[in-house]
Amino acid sequence: MNMERFDPVTLEVIRNRLDMIAEEMQLTLLRSSCSPIVKEGLDASASLFTVDGVTLAQACAIPIHLATLIPAVAEITRRFPTEAMREGDIYLLNDPYAGGTHLPDIALVVPVFTAGRIIALAATMTHHQDVGGLAAGSVPTNATEIFQEGLRLPAVPWARAGVFDETLTSVLRANVRIPDVFIGDLHAQVAACRLGAARLAEAAARHGDNTLLTAFGLLIDRSEAMTRAALRAMPEGTWQAEDWLDNDGIALDVPLRIAVTATVRDGTIHFDLTGSSPQARGPVNAVPSGSLAAACFAVRAVTDPAIPNNGGCFRPISLTLPEGSIVNPRMPAPVNARSATIKRITGCMLAALAGAVPDRMPAPSAGELLVMAFGGHWADGSAFVTGELLAGGSGAGPGYDGVDAIETDATNCMNLPAEAMELEAPIRVRRWSLRRGSGGDGTFRGGLGQVKEYEVLSTIAAPLSFSHRGERHAIAASGLAGGGPGARAVSVITRADGTTETIASKRVTTLAAGDRVVVETAGGGGWGEAARRDSARRDEDAANGKIVLEGSA
Repeated sequence: MNMERFDPVTLEVIRNRLDMIAEEMQLTLLRSSCSPIVKEGLDASASLFTVDGVTLAQACAIPIHLATLIPAVAEITRRFPTEAMREGDIYLLNDPYAGGTHLPDIALVVPVFTAGRIIALAATMTHHQDVGGLAAGSVPTNATEIFQEGLRLPAVPWARAGVFDETLTSVLRANVRIPDVFIGDLHAQVAACRLGAARLAEAAARHGDNTLLTAFGLLIDRSEAMTRAALRAMPEGTWQAEDWLDNDGIALDVPLRIAVTATVRDGTIHFDLTGSSPQARGPVNAVPSGSLAAACFAVRAVTDPAIPNNGGCFRPISLTLPEGSIVNPRMPAPVNARSATIKRITGCMLAALAGAVPDRMPAPSAGELLVMAFGGHWADGSAFVTGELLAGGSGAGPGYDGVDAIETDATNCMNLPAEAMELEAPIRVRRWSLRRGSGGDGTFRGGLGQVKEYEVLSTIAAPLSFSHRGERHAIAASGLAGGGPGARAVSVITRADGTTETIASKRVTTLAAGDRVVVETAGGGGWGEAARRDSARRDEDAANGKIVLEGSA
């Protein structure tokens, strides 16, 4: 059945219903989870897929997750063909070298049946607070191989026909530091997928499963056609961009290059990452699913946001990822810090496309998702692991200032409220503010970073484990069109005895009672020459405490 013969009203009803099902899955996932990194930090995502693994609908969640679910679902259906799946089956995967992204992100997939017929797949991905490994929180920046990063799961069934594999459950519990929280978050993923399956079954009962399946194909084909048309409306050509990561977590004084060549031609877009650094010894390597996620985000950013968001949008994309490089490492390279690399890849893709659509592109953002993990034992011996996610500022653009302290470049998490941190760990948040003057100067100012201070309390049994996974400590976000760079990030540990240690962006250490950590995230780049900034805007920034004017107190 072609689109002309399909009732367009029914098609739109089904499209909106799919989107709402994905959003309801997302809400269920967030509200049912146990760990603060999910229920407060929102580090989880939900999607629907066709039986052959094409994205049907995505919640408004984490772009990295939503795209890396694509190869994860593909690997699960390769290992377990859908024609052999049964109602009540549940599948897990987190192996980066078999479709995953990094070990804390676990994909969970449930087949959707109606009248005994499989019609779709419901999928979720959650960042689990701990999956074992060298350091509490499973983001050890000193890892040199993936075996040090935690428990690795190839595509495996966790439940068959509604019966859970208790042996696998026991193995999972035995390999993580906070098993009750871990299993609770997995069951939140199950609840979200089961709700998605129930809602899709209701839609099939209302419209008929054949009508629903036909609509799936039409919606995906329509998004593909609209995306190709949007790409054809852009100038054809090839453009390049590069940026740098501070270090790999091991060689702290050696920056790593990300290079992107973008080619737009005849409704397609190709990203060639040849020239990026060889794979790193430390965990900043990103497996191919990461570059795919960056490319999907970049294409959605430069095409019409009204295009329905599904797998059709991604069909015009192709990638060249040199094997043995930081964007396509060989096993067993560590990968737990891959989000920093994906953010830099995304930023380079957008910077390259600024050559095609300069009026749509802002200056580079801070491109920093500061991830910290704290773990240890309370004085009574009970274990805790909690994480923190802190953003920098976004880049300014033609006609607008950057946004302060906001996620950009394919991540979409939230800062952890001070109250949530203090409930989960023996840590007091002593200070939290915007970082004055950290946005790049320009006709339009880059967004500000933030300042947050933590103190370890005396209610710990022993020094706690602390992992700090930062970026933009060495290399600032550059300005655009004459704008100034954003401020670089700074993190300092002040020990209880008064001695200080500056963190070179990545560190695994311990914190004792009375130790404090102050982090200052990076600012976004400015746009346009600073001399042309409107004086009223500058005065408003000064009045709001965002900058200090020269000569003022």
